[in-house]
Formats: sequence, C-alpha cells, structure tokens
Amino acid sequence: MTLFRNVVFIAAIAGLVAGVVLACMQAFATVPLILKAEVYEQAGGGHTHDHHAVAPAAPGSNAMSSAEPAEAAVPEDEGWAPADGFERFAFNVVANVVTGIGFALILVAASEFAGGIGNWRQGVFWGFAGFAVFTLAPNLGLPPELPAMPAADLTQRQIWWTATVVATAAGLGLLAFRKSLPLALLAVALIVAPHIVGAPQPDRFESPIPEGLHHQFVVAVTLTNLVFWLVLGAVVGLVRGRLTGVTGLRDSLA
Repeated sequence: MTLFRNVVFIAAIAGLVAGVVLACMQAFATVPLILKAEVYEQAGGGHTHDHHAVAPAAPGSNAMSSAEPAEAAVPEDEGWAPADGFERFAFNVVANVVTGIGFALILVAASEFAGGIGNWRQGVFWGFAGFAVFTLAPNLGLPPELPAMPAADLTQRQIWWTATVVATAAGLGLLAFRKSLPLALLAVALIVAPHIVGAPQPDRFESPIPEGLHHQFVVAVTLTNLVFWLVLGAVVGLVRGRLTGVTGLRDSLA
C-alpha cells in the first residue's frame, strides 16, 4: 500500500504542476489560434466535421465526405461548451491536470521497472522520451488539427496513433536498455514501421484554414507539449528523489 501511495502521490504532484503549466502555455500559444480557426469555420458555413457516426473526441476531427447526403451538411447542434474566457481556461486546466496525472503514472511505472528516476536531470531525459513517444512520433503522421480541417476516420486514426505509440516506446526501450546489434535493428524497424505503413488520410484536403495558421498551430502544439513533458519528468524525478531512496520504489516493484 505504501508503494501504491507513493506512486500515486508522485504522479499527482507531477501531473498537477505540468497540467497547470501546459494550460497556461496553451492560453497564450494555441487557444488564440483555435479561436482564429473557429472564425474561418463559421465563415465557411458552420460545423463541417464528421466522425462517421462516431461521437466527437478531442483532439482530432474528420471532415464531411463529399459522398454524404446534402442534408448532412446542415450545421448540427454540438451541445454545451464552456464559454470563452475564464470558464474555458478553467475546464482546460482540469483536463490537462487529469491528462498529466495519467501520463505521470505511465512515466513513473515505466521508469521504475527500468531502475527509477533518481533526480530531476534523469526526469528530464525520461520526459523527452515521453515527448518522443506520445507527441513527436504520432504527430509526424497525424499533425495537430484546427477546427474545419479535414481528417480521416476517427477509429482508423486512433488505431494508427496507438500502434505508433506502442512501437515507438518498444523501439526506444530496446535502444536504451538492450545493447546488441540485432535488437538495435529491430528497434529501428519498430520506430519506422508505422510511418512506412502511413497514417490514415482524409478523402479530400480542401480547408478554409490558411496554411500559415495551421503551421503556427503545429509548431505551438509541439513546443508546448515538449515543455509539458520536460516539466512532468523533472517534477517526477524531484518528488521521487525527496520522497524515496533512489532504488526504493524499484525494489518494492521487484
């Protein structure tokens, strides 16, 4: 029970700090770009996304297919949404904190089986690995999308994203902890395989969103997520180093 409490406590502190930091960065870096994209979306005739009978889910969205019936293009009622300003920011903070705690739990568990994070410097390296697995590799095939941008089927994108994350994590693990040429070759193959297969693509690419605006959004999302992961790893290492011995949690897991 002490082990479980320690893991949850470390993840909670790290997720709280990193989530708040991410929300503050998003308020200045990504939210203004999303609001600009929503103006283009509304000017283009309202909501144009389609999830092929799948409920909307962040962060992706799919464009309306030209094969859909004409009545399907009628703007739909998206239900309740937080108002712009403080309410939207508050909900964003809560969502980022919950997400941060979840990622921190994964980071703590994975690092403990690999020997544990002894200090904030090691945490930064683990944070960069998390960024490579959960942000950098998937974004190479599925870059972040703004409202009104076309996208492939949601289920297909989720499958590709999950496969890419698993393959990248396995590949990086083999490169970092298994020193042999055959395993290194296998690791490289795992990392590049999802990109050789290719991410699912939409049927069409027309969008009212200017290319420059989308480029700014991709850069902003990438940089804010990099900072998020570095902060997450550093706080995990800092809290764990103060709370337990360097190998305390690992010995308990073993």
